[in-house]
Amino acid sequence: MIRRSLAFGLAVALAASGVAWAQQQQQQPPPAWAQGRPPEMANSRLAPHPPRLTVTPPEQVPVAALRVPAGFRVELWAHGIPGARMMTLGQNGTVFVGTRVIGRVYAVTDEGGQRRVRTIAERLNQPNGVAFRDGSLYVIAINRVLRYDGIEGRLDDPGTPVELTAAFNLPPDEHHGWKFAAFSPDGRLTMNIGVPCNICEFDRDRYGLIVSFRPDGSDRRIEAKGIRNSVGFDWHPVTRELWATNNGRDWAGNDVPPDTLHRIRRPGEDHGFPFCVGDWNDPAVPRRNCSEFVQPAASLGPHVAALGMRFYTGAMFPEQYRNQIFIARRGSWNREQLIGYDVVVARLDAQGNVTGIEPFLTGLLDQANDRFLGRPVDVLQLRDGSLLVSDEQNGAIYRISRAQ
Repeated sequence: MIRRSLAFGLAVALAASGVAWAQQQQQQPPPAWAQGRPPEMANSRLAPHPPRLTVTPPEQVPVAALRVPAGFRVELWAHGIPGARMMTLGQNGTVFVGTRVIGRVYAVTDEGGQRRVRTIAERLNQPNGVAFRDGSLYVIAINRVLRYDGIEGRLDDPGTPVELTAAFNLPPDEHHGWKFAAFSPDGRLTMNIGVPCNICEFDRDRYGLIVSFRPDGSDRRIEAKGIRNSVGFDWHPVTRELWATNNGRDWAGNDVPPDTLHRIRRPGEDHGFPFCVGDWNDPAVPRRNCSEFVQPAASLGPHVAALGMRFYTGAMFPEQYRNQIFIARRGSWNREQLIGYDVVVARLDAQGNVTGIEPFLTGLLDQANDRFLGRPVDVLQLRDGSLLVSDEQNGAIYRISRAQ
């Protein structure tokens, strides 16, 4: 009888714990990328593509698949850089490379025509943002800001960085918390602060921003608001206007909203998120008159993940590329048919109006089989006028030059 009672009690306890576990699972919030997914798509197989975080042997990097316009050539410039994303150039020619998931920062140097890759920082939380000025490398890992002084003379032993986190006081949110960073023509450290959601209402003076600071973290200034998540921007080499890419929200459909390119003419402009993308009212938030916001300079395609962008100022490429914008489109996940996975050129006229978006580097999207071979994240012009393209999926950097 005692055994039966014990068995019964154990069964009741197990059943109760099972119910509690099931209830706990039901109460668990969805992953950040699934926020805003409509109930009718609860069983959708759409989900972010995890990056490869191991070294891709050079013979497996898909260089042979790459295509560039006639007169150009593309080559594998560096490899063995798992998770390679945003890039910045040191004064001695070192290419510094940030990452997200793998938590590393790399330094790539050219030594006798061969590239050497060093890991100069690791175990950081999404150190996507890298910027260089006056001999120092700034690394931004979500809300942490680190400065490595004299770094190009200390690549084998970077030492302990200067911690600037408290001075910048950035939000700690990880969702869209990874940064792109660059110094403006007047020396201000500029970065994005993405929204902590897919689609929501939020403090519009704290999130959905491009902000700038003095290098010590003082004098915070909002350059633009209402920009959901900009992971790439640059200044026009003539007008000094700030231009930025922006990632549109997910789960609104295969073809809406588009990723966008923004022209920021003066500090503090409002570009509309979460209420509007161009003239499209997002139905998930209260309706606003979209004419009250600054309109995008161009649409870059739905869900293409338009990230790193640079104005071309070199002399190697033909004159028609001078002061035009190269944009890396990492490629879609929240769309039934893949799109992006390339580098495009935004053509500007003499007044700074975008007249078209043209393909430049293609071949990483296998449309026939709806699969991708690589994921371009950033572009960077070298001093000789050639263009580097980072590929996060293959941990590689390609170099595009003018064929001789």
